[in-house]
Amino acid sequence: MVALGLQVRTAVIADQQQISNLIFFESRVHRHLDWRAPLDWLGSKHYWVLEDERRITAALACPQDPPGIAWLRLFVHASHLSGPEAWSPLWEAVCAEIQSQGGATIGVISLHGWLQNILLENNFQLTQNIVMLEWFNQSVELSPMPAGVTIRRMTADDLGQTVEIDASAFAPLWRNSYPALQKALPQALFATVAEKDGQIIGYQLSTPNPLGAHIARLVVRKEAQGQGIGRSLLTDLFIQMRKRGLERLTVNTQDDNVISLALYQKTGFMRTGEQFPVFVYEL
Repeated sequence: MVALGLQVRTAVIADQQQISNLIFFESRVHRHLDWRAPLDWLGSKHYWVLEDERRITAALACPQDPPGIAWLRLFVHASHLSGPEAWSPLWEAVCAEIQSQGGATIGVISLHGWLQNILLENNFQLTQNIVMLEWFNQSVELSPMPAGVTIRRMTADDLGQTVEIDASAFAPLWRNSYPALQKALPQALFATVAEKDGQIIGYQLSTPNPLGAHIARLVVRKEAQGQGIGRSLLTDLFIQMRKRGLERLTVNTQDDNVISLALYQKTGFMRTGEQFPVFVYEL
């Protein structure tokens, strides 16, 4: 239900400055960690604002990418509104729009307790946690490259195959779309593929941060897993980092991804103790 004097409407490009002000000046801001900033999604479906006499007081964005998967990419509201007051009318509008178009899975990686309370009150289900790991200038054990495998720099021509690898290895919620990888590649500090017999069987994308780099994606085609491809991609990444004088590498993965956790811990990564819950709502 919308409070008296408030109006819910679809966000438009002209709202950019007002939404930007909310993100910058307000304390209750959720932003999905993504290749695209929240304002980049303006003009997409499932992006709504709450308005009070033509002044935007809250915004909520759940654009789908890939189709059928809608991460909560932005929720922000002005301080004079409570979280539920801002959330309820926007969430109702988003749900109605998504349902009218066939439904979707909505995911949220929650970094804030105040948001977790809202999600639980609205029947989101806690499904897993994202855990953080860190590698800091450990010695690198140079394991032999699997037979017939080469590692080279990723190019834009490789994106079609990398999308296929994501689809083979991940549940739909965690797959990268082609447009997402198009955005990701120019932002990567290191981007490499593992290739065998002319086919890409794994890849990694790492982004820069103030203390080193962060592995945003490391994945091996499902049928090629267990052959040392992931370890080879990591070893090559360690070597590239040392050449640049970088000493710290971070990564995050799901706490129930046993294979991924084992790979990182075997190559010297340690858990930082940080973890963030993942909530899902099926429409």
